[in-house]
Amino acid sequence: MITFDHIAVAGETLAAATAHVEAALGVPLQQGGEHAVFHTHNTLLGLEDGLYLEAIAINPDAPAPDRARWFDLDRFAGSPRLTNWICRCDDLDTTLAQLPEGFGAPVDLQRGDLRWRMAVPHDGILPYDNCAPALIQWVGDAHPAPRLTQQGCRIEAFTVRHPEAEAMAALLAPLLADPRITFEAGAPQLSAQIATPNGSATLC
Repeated sequence: MITFDHIAVAGETLAAATAHVEAALGVPLQQGGEHAVFHTHNTLLGLEDGLYLEAIAINPDAPAPDRARWFDLDRFAGSPRLTNWICRCDDLDTTLAQLPEGFGAPVDLQRGDLRWRMAVPHDGILPYDNCAPALIQWVGDAHPAPRLTQQGCRIEAFTVRHPEAEAMAALLAPLLADPRITFEAGAPQLSAQIATPNGSATLC
């Protein structure tokens, strides 16, 4: 089984991605950090139910990686937007074996005492035009969510739109059971309905 872990909002710069989330939700993000291997950096928002949000962008002060960046960030352009959802599993290799090729190969990563394995496609592009979930396995007990300040935000609903939404839903059904997540036919887009201290807000 896989479990909803976090969502990612990308921008051409981290400042732009952070501002997009803060404007939509009306709460400030916390400082995150830098990522080795893919040379990106992020800011973070704690969400209820053990979830969190990251605003992410290429780190302009870091060297170019020797492989495609995760979340297809090498090709990102335009306004900041919700680009990815990430699901965790207990055994990444076993989970990948249950899915078709394209979800990526495990990459070992670390930031401080946080250690995880992430399935990243060789070209950085996830199936279904990046609308399929990225897969993560946290190593050890450390996880970002409990460390983040709660600001009264909670994901109420998460919608995955894609022309092949029905096929994607059928593929993931044996692994994922979360009533918050729905799949709809349409142009590729992710959107989250989030309860905030200022009322319900849509992030896309």
